[in-house]
Amino acid sequence: MANILKGKKIVLGITGSIAAYKACYIIRGLIKRGAEVQVVITSAGKEFITPITLSALTGKPVISEFFAQRDGTWNSHVDLGLWADAMLIAPATASTIGKMANGVADNMLITTYLSAKAPVFVAPAMDLDMYAHPSTQKNLDILRSYGNHIIEPATGELASHLVGKGRMEEPENIICHLEMYFAAKEGDLMGKTVMITAGPTYEKIDPVRFIGNYSSGKMGFALADECAARGAKVILITGPVQQTTYFPMYQYHVVESAREMFDAASAAFVHADVAILTAAVADYTPEQVADEKIKREKTGEMSLNLKPTRDIAAFLGNLKNDTASRRRLLVGFALETHNEQMNAEDKLNRKNLDFIVLNSLNDKGAGFRCDTNKISIIDCHGKTDYPLKSKAEVAADIVDRLVKELTLK
Repeated sequence: MANILKGKKIVLGITGSIAAYKACYIIRGLIKRGAEVQVVITSAGKEFITPITLSALTGKPVISEFFAQRDGTWNSHVDLGLWADAMLIAPATASTIGKMANGVADNMLITTYLSAKAPVFVAPAMDLDMYAHPSTQKNLDILRSYGNHIIEPATGELASHLVGKGRMEEPENIICHLEMYFAAKEGDLMGKTVMITAGPTYEKIDPVRFIGNYSSGKMGFALADECAARGAKVILITGPVQQTTYFPMYQYHVVESAREMFDAASAAFVHADVAILTAAVADYTPEQVADEKIKREKTGEMSLNLKPTRDIAAFLGNLKNDTASRRRLLVGFALETHNEQMNAEDKLNRKNLDFIVLNSLNDKGAGFRCDTNKISIIDCHGKTDYPLKSKAEVAADIVDRLVKELTLK
């Protein structure tokens, strides 16, 4: 995944909340991603976490007062505000939010905020009654009107689980919010909408049985995160899987059958600049589905009559040049067991793909359920082989190629 926060300068403001200890996890996460962190803490914040702890994590002296206590050095809030690529206040108490909204510049944190030229992110932290009070909600609305980014788990936009209103969002989700902001500002897929299909489909035989395959969806989800990390609006259409994305998706559709995936993909394709078809869609589905569980003792041997499903890749391949508004890029996948390159090239041509990603079940560590993959990318000009890598790294290679194709188009 693209290292979006590498080299970014982040001012982290910490206020007097019980959630102040979570700032340690925020700092660790930011530094792990290559960011530089400068902590500014209020006097009340120091009652909950010591500056020594914070300084040890950031490698920088913690700023709290206008003048350093030891030598009287002036801490310039103006310089600090100009230094930052982003300012994050987490946790932000009701008191600090009120001061920010009304320009009460009585401490180093608020004066830094008022001097900041960079985007400001605010993660409220307080009990439910304080959060729900009209004055707090009014102050949050004022901050939004100033262009500040309010990170609240109650909105569900970035939360991975339900938490109480007023409680500070979890550190990983706060960092994700910053990553999404910079991805949208700087990513090489900014302004693009990418549709991705992932996982298997299940074709029902009766209420408890189905025809399926071993696809885990890992490759498709890795691609979804990689595209989102580069600023794309991602429409993820997934069959039944146990995967989650790190980044929030623009649209997220869960389907079960090949027919449902066809309907969702064909509807979404008209809004996309790119479609990446990683899903292992069933080629056949039962002609009839029993309304009740089929009993073994009543049937003995059982035969299934199968009919072909609609070919999503072929349909979109025919559709992509018929839409007058813009040319769309279509990427397919081929998982083969024999005659790999010949079969992949045939699929590339028959389905009007721009390029196809080939992997073989004969390669150890590639294919379904693995955390790694070994691919070749094939287009009309030839084949490029890649070594065995993690699926996240493979996703980056595929998206690099995708960006190159978009540039050429």
